[in-house]
Amino acid sequence: MKTMVNNMVIQNRSILRYSAVALALLGAASAAGQTQRKPPYWASIEKPEARMRTGPSTEFPVTWVYKRQNLPVKVVAVHSVWRKVQDPDGDQGWLHVRLLSPTQTAIVIGKGIGALRDSPQANAHISWRVEPGVVGIIDECEKGYCRFETNGRYGYIERSRIWGDEAL
Repeated sequence: MKTMVNNMVIQNRSILRYSAVALALLGAASAAGQTQRKPPYWASIEKPEARMRTGPSTEFPVTWVYKRQNLPVKVVAVHSVWRKVQDPDGDQGWLHVRLLSPTQTAIVIGKGIGALRDSPQANAHISWRVEPGVVGIIDECEKGYCRFETNGRYGYIERSRIWGDEAL
């Protein structure tokens, strides 16, 4: 019985070690995937809370705490696992790579309500309306419009009404 318990303990330790190694490799692969991209490029904040710092280390002071998941950011520099980003207001600082996602998002800018249209044309039917500050996932950018999705609703919005898509 004692031998059986010892074998189970050894197996559990092995499982924990292999799991830890696998998680470390996955984290390294994620960081390596983003390292391969040369700035500038677009990313978004993946976590519900992200701390922007004045430098690329936890030793540097926090300048902003973002509580806006999917907020678009422009990555302007890379240092190890840290990314220097610019937010929609133009503020710059450093975020750890694990806080970022490669998913391209955008935020509605400008004054007044924006229109989400059925197709990328100025005279297309308006299916939804969005206020400045609304964040959504974008794709299919063409003819001065991008497909914009937020909370399960989507449509085409003028590129001039969003931040997060201009060519870099």
